[in-house]
Order: sequence, then structure tokens, then C-alpha cells
Amino acid sequence: MTQIKFGTDGWRGLIADDFTFDNVRRVAGAIASYVLKHEDAKRGVIVGYDTRFLSDRAARLVAEVIAQAGIPVRMANDYVPTPAVSYNVKKLGAAGGVMVTSSHNPWNWNGVKFKAKFGGSATPAIMKAIEEELSVGNMPKQSPANIEEVDLKPAYVDAITQFADLDLIRGANFKFAIDSMYGSGRTVLPKIFDAHGIRYVAIRQEVNPLFPGINPEPILPHVAMLQETVVKEKCHAGLATDGDADRIGAVAEDGSFVDSHKCMSVLLNWLLVRKKWPGDVVRAFNTTGMLDRIAAKHGRKLHETSIGFKYIADLMMEHEILIGGEESGGIGYGRFLPERDGVLNALLLANVMAEEGKPLGELVSDLQREFGAHFYGRRDLHIPDEIKNGAIRRAADPRTKKLGAHSIQRKENRDGVKCYLDAPKHGNGADPWVLFRASGTEPLLRCYAEAATPELVEEILETGERFVRS
Repeated sequence: MTQIKFGTDGWRGLIADDFTFDNVRRVAGAIASYVLKHEDAKRGVIVGYDTRFLSDRAARLVAEVIAQAGIPVRMANDYVPTPAVSYNVKKLGAAGGVMVTSSHNPWNWNGVKFKAKFGGSATPAIMKAIEEELSVGNMPKQSPANIEEVDLKPAYVDAITQFADLDLIRGANFKFAIDSMYGSGRTVLPKIFDAHGIRYVAIRQEVNPLFPGINPEPILPHVAMLQETVVKEKCHAGLATDGDADRIGAVAEDGSFVDSHKCMSVLLNWLLVRKKWPGDVVRAFNTTGMLDRIAAKHGRKLHETSIGFKYIADLMMEHEILIGGEESGGIGYGRFLPERDGVLNALLLANVMAEEGKPLGELVSDLQREFGAHFYGRRDLHIPDEIKNGAIRRAADPRTKKLGAHSIQRKENRDGVKCYLDAPKHGNGADPWVLFRASGTEPLLRCYAEAATPELVEEILETGERFVRS
């Protein structure tokens, strides 16, 4: 029997190899068993799905297994963003939610996410409990409950549009390019903009489970079409959501990519300066140090978590959190949901632009001048497990005191091994660092770096890759 491993936000696997209908049933059975033991099962479970191959069929199987356990199911009647599932879980008081998706992975992957009753990524404790049910193969059956098909989008759209001043955005007369990357955010943002008279052009809104030429992840190089569209159509910003629309990426008016670190920095600064919402700031271990500087200026406490939005969601259960975010584009707000939301963040970025009267690139430049130049990069190294694990051991070894030409000033090992380097800061630029982090589910090691210039970032990443492969 195939071993099923849960990652930072659920389970994912290769379609037909790991992601099979039998394995989907096993995961659904474990979720049903967890709900029966730990939640108010009569509140039911919400089930949604994205645009991937067989997602709708797999979602129907999930619904059937959960209903056979005597748990009522409300199933989406169409492709739906993951945060729409999360919002409806909270709004309807459901016992939990299931989303069939593998988020930003390539076309030949699919997976299952579980959302807790509070409307966000399941906490580590919940995921551990589901894994325990899975390990013993629980597949509860009782008198079958109903499966009701529902439209999960209207209530979600109504909720997120309350957070943005759409009249202000319309009045600013900016033009946006919207890229759904063939994912389940398709048509959601265009319909909101249509309803409020906001100018836009939209690309990759159609359903194509092959995601031709890209992975549905709003980072380089997959946003190349969005970059071209922004320049060609003379837009003031491009806004992209990933395969299940819970992550954000953006493009400036000159076609340059604006990564999630800059997006979150722009949003944090706006919330503190303009909105003055209360609460602490949370960032994952692999996220930009610019957030630390912005939070410090405004006297806000900053929490650092392990990588995975479930850790941020866990903290949102314990503290008043203004904003929390991660490197992969997931950003959420304590006063809405303990959940990342690409569509909401697209609206809020448009709101910032309208309120400041500036296109996105100018907002980023303003932050770079005030808080120092910060540039970021990542390399995904697909390597055998023995090389991957050996690199992590060598990076953590106290005897490893240099990385290429740079001395290692200190190390942190919250999640992977982060090495702070003696590389130039060019004045008040970013504290230079490199992070080595091994995937727990794939033969993959990610190398992240931040520094004061793009050239230095590339040098550090190149040195890091040589270190891993040596």
C-alpha cells in the first residue's frame, strides 16, 4: 500500500502514481474519522476542488466517503478558490473543509488540503491526528448523510469585497492585468472588477488542466505572460493568483516581477500607516527581513514561524495578528481568516495603489528607499535524498564556517539551516543570508537567499548550489 505523507498543508502526489482514487478514499476516510472523534460531525464538512485533472471526480469521492460516515456534506458546484472553502467553513459553522488541489504544483500533481472549523489551515496538532487515523486505515461507515451541491463563491466574494474600497480603486482609474494561471480563481476577480467599473485585462482564465508552459505558481518564470501583458496593455500593475487562488504574485508597471515579499511589505506598511489596525506581525522563517524593519519602526511585535501557513494559522489562534505571510505568496489577516488568500490580497494591493495614488512599482521603490534595498531569490534543486540530507548535515556542522568567499557570521536552524553571511550590505541594505531547506516528501532541496543587490543574491544562490552538490 502506498505510503501517504502529509506536507505543510495536506497531502499531494503524482496523478495515477500516488494520487489515485483509492488513496483519495483513504485520506477522506481518515478525515471523516477525525471529524467524528474530535469535532461536531453533525455540522457537516465543506468540499471544494480546483481546475486540475480529475479534481471534480476526486472531490465527489471525498464527499461520498465522508457522507457514508454519516457526516453531511456541502459540495461546491464549480471550481472554487481554496479560501472560499475556508470562508464558508467558518460562515456556516462546519466541522471542517476539504479542498482537492495541489496548489502551485505542476500539472501532473494533485492533492487534498484539510481546513479546520475556524476557517484556516489545519494546525499541526490537527494534521497529526488525521495522520494517525490514516496510519490505521480508518474508514468509518454509518447511515449515509446527504451531499448537497452549493455555490460557495457569492458569500466569499461579498466578504472579501468588504475589505477593499472598490469605489476608491475605480476613481483612481488605474488599469490592471489579472492572471488566474488557469486556476480556480478564474473569473472571480474579473467579475468583481466588472461589477465596480474597474479597468482591467484578463489572461489565462480558461480551464486547461495541463497548465500549458507553466506551473501555476505566481513567480518567475511562470508570470512571463503577465509581464508581457502589463507592458503591452500599459497597465499599472499585474495581479496573479496560483492554482487554487490562495497565493499572490504581482508585476509592476514596467513589467518587472514583484515577489510575495514585496507584496507583503507594501501591504504591511499600508496597514500600519493608513489603516492603523492593531496586532502583531508574523512571517515564516524563509521570508524577507524587510518585514522586521517595518514592524520595528511602528513598534509592532514580530513572530517568526516554521515554514508552512499552518504554523501562522496556529499563531493566529493564540494572538491578535495583524498580518501573517510566507515566502510562497500566502498572506492572511487575523481579522478575516487564519488563511492565505490570493484574491483578497489582489484587491488590497489595488486599494493601496489607489489610496497612495501610485502604480505598484513606485510603492516598492518607496519601501526600498526607506527600509533599505532587499532582493530575494530561490532555487529548487531536484537531487537524490542522500545528497539532499548530506548537504543539510554539512550546513549545520559547526565546522562549516564559510560559504564560498563569505564567512558565516551565525546560523539558525528553526526550519532548515539559515546562514547569515559577511557579504556587503551596500549601506542600509538587507542582512545577507542563505537558507538550505530539504523537502520532507520529495527528493528536493530549496535554497533561498536575500541580499542588498540582485547580483549578490545570484552569487549567493550559485555558491549555495555548488555547496549542495559538492
